[in-house]
Amino acid sequence: MTAPGELIIEPKDGQPADACVFIIHGLGADGHDFEPLVPALALPKDSHVRFIMPHAPRLPVTINGGMVMPAWYDILAMDLGRRVDEIQLKKSAERIQALIQEQIDQGIDSQRIIVAGFSQGGAVAYHAALTFPASLGGLLAMSTYFATADNIDLAEANRQIPIEVQHGNFDPIVPESLGRSGADRLKEMGYAVNYRQYPMAHSLCPQQVNDIGKWLSSRLN
Repeated sequence: MTAPGELIIEPKDGQPADACVFIIHGLGADGHDFEPLVPALALPKDSHVRFIMPHAPRLPVTINGGMVMPAWYDILAMDLGRRVDEIQLKKSAERIQALIQEQIDQGIDSQRIIVAGFSQGGAVAYHAALTFPASLGGLLAMSTYFATADNIDLAEANRQIPIEVQHGNFDPIVPESLGRSGADRLKEMGYAVNYRQYPMAHSLCPQQVNDIGKWLSSRLN
């Protein structure tokens, strides 16, 4: 899985970043998919947040007839819980963790780093954040599922990580039941999880964008 790079958006005011938000896109998209989200979040003017949106490599995807497309891992079957290539998923999570470590090495406090992911990218975000060895500032899971819940070595450093799970209750791609079951599984593991649902399909809606902006502000200011 060759790393094709990242979209990096620096603070608008030209000041050095003192916080970082990773946003991991879904299947068939790229980092630019969430570029319009950044100004819509309406973060406080004194926020100095760097946004990093990695691009997935191109892989053949079984459920799409083997078509090659941007993907963090192969999806083998669209059964109730999704059957995925966990080795590829974990390699993608390791790549995100390496990027997180780069930010820490550049002076960003790990507790001011947020990991967010949408759909397939959310499954990567779950694994990357919950297995990272240093305490992170938060995990945002959007319209996604906890793919590695049965096979994950949880990091003690992130047992207290704030977790926000958001899902559309009309989602035809990733049913809301998968999002809710992921949140419930995390609670069974002892995590504090805030779950929100929205009247939308497999997308973002204005109320959700507003909630994300408020949540990020609460975590980073």
